[in-house]
Amino acid sequence: MTVDRSKPKSVWRRLERWLVGLVMAVIAYVLEKMVMRGLRKAAKAKGESKEELHTTLTSKGGEVDLEDAR
Repeated sequence: MTVDRSKPKSVWRRLERWLVGLVMAVIAYVLEKMVMRGLRKAAKAKGESKEELHTTLTSKGGEVDLEDAR
C-alpha cells in the first residue's frame, strides 16, 4: 500500500539521500580497486605475464582460420 505525500520532501532529506549515494559510490570504487589489485597480484604470483596477447584479424568477406593466423 502506498501513501500519497501532500508536501514535497524536505531539502535536508534530499541532501541526506545524495550524500548516502555519494558515500556508497566511493565505497564501491575502493572495493573494486582492492579486488582488481588482488587479482593482479595473484596473477603475478602465478607467473602469468602482464602483457596480454591480442590478435587482430581482418577479413574481406572470406573465412578466417585462427590456427593459420598465429
